[in-house]
Amino acid sequence: MKVIFLTDVKGKGKKGEIKEVPTGYAQNFLLKKNLAKEATTQAIGELKGKQKSEEKAQAELLAEAKQLKEELAKEETRVQFIEKVGPDGRTFGSITAKKIAEELNKQFGLKIDKRHIELDHTIRAIGLIEVPVKLHKDVSAVIKINVKEA
Repeated sequence: MKVIFLTDVKGKGKKGEIKEVPTGYAQNFLLKKNLAKEATTQAIGELKGKQKSEEKAQAELLAEAKQLKEELAKEETRVQFIEKVGPDGRTFGSITAKKIAEELNKQFGLKIDKRHIELDHTIRAIGLIEVPVKLHKDVSAVIKINVKEA
């Protein structure tokens, strides 16, 4: 019996795959637990349509990420922070990924999820700093930050 897997089934198939499985296994296990559905011509057509729309959405996300990377690469896209600095040259407050995302949105209108900013530790120094950001699984960029003394 041909089935379309609705979820990943270990050792049998991945989501969206069409495979031939024993009839008893399909009826008594896969179909009963909603892990798969029978591969009728209508179901196969729906699957292909869903895959096409998913590919289109992924392509749009990729194009959006590339455009955002170009915006970040511009020299004038430099996030400004003005912090109070102690006698040792370190800032009193630290600059976190959340602060960077908020300032990027406030200063340039660029929306980046704070979880995508790859900050291994908070910033407590003054000067020019470059922070890597993962915009898409295939697109990485750098956010330029300028921390000045208040």
